Amino acid sequence: MNFFRNKKNLLLLVLALIIGYIVYDATSQPTVSDLQGGFKEVAMYRNKNNTGPIVRVYAVSVQDTLSKDMRQYGDLMPYTKYGTTTVYFFNAAKPFPNSLTATEPHFDARFGPNCLAVYRKDANGQVSLDENPF
Repeated sequence: MNFFRNKKNLLLLVLALIIGYIVYDATSQPTVSDLQGGFKEVAMYRNKNNTGPIVRVYAVSVQDTLSKDMRQYGDLMPYTKYGTTTVYFFNAAKPFPNSLTATEPHFDARFGPNCLAVYRKDANGQVSLDENPF
């Protein structure tokens, strides 16, 4: 018990516990790979404007078309204050876009019927998930 009598040792122990907790908390956050449903990012677009709102658009193929994790997937995508994040979910068994553009609907219209849902997070942080958008 002489270890705890020295204030320096006690302070080092407390500091080590705090650092250990920070490392554990940082590495135990949920990620996209933790979700069920077979999500796979197949295309991504980000505008080149670094002085104004940042626009992020993702196309994601989904194996489980009834997955309830689509909103959670969208919530895990990067978001910038005053920017927008849009995620299009496509059936993995049907054709999906391999590239996205700046203008809506951000992909070729022939892929529209294969789009299962659209997740949107706007500049105010409002989230919406529209199923069967096309």
